Amino acid sequence: MHPLKQILFSPEEGIHKLQSASTEFVKLFSHGSLVVEYYKPDRIDRQQPHDRDEVYVITSGSGFFNYDGTRTAFKAGDLVFVPAGIEHRFEGFTDDFATWVLFYGPNGGEMNG
Repeated sequence: MHPLKQILFSPEEGIHKLQSASTEFVKLFSHGSLVVEYYKPDRIDRQQPHDRDEVYVITSGSGFFNYDGTRTAFKAGDLVFVPAGIEHRFEGFTDDFATWVLFYGPNGGEMNG
């Protein structure tokens, strides 16, 4: 069996890699269908619906999450699931907001319908 080169990732590592990136997200890890990114939007979340299911784990900050037109408050430590294809974005978030993003499964999501 092939050992993974890195198995532990920290929010600080995500922030450090973002400082040298030209985007608001950076890919840190992938294994099989799983892709792990770190995301820290600058004042406005411009993302569009994704082709795959995703999970957010909020590492810092707070604000509101708009899921298909419904706004819900979030804070550090919260986990948010979004099925593939659903309109969503973070709104009214604090300057320190950042989150892990985990994409997984096939295009179209694991459960369609």
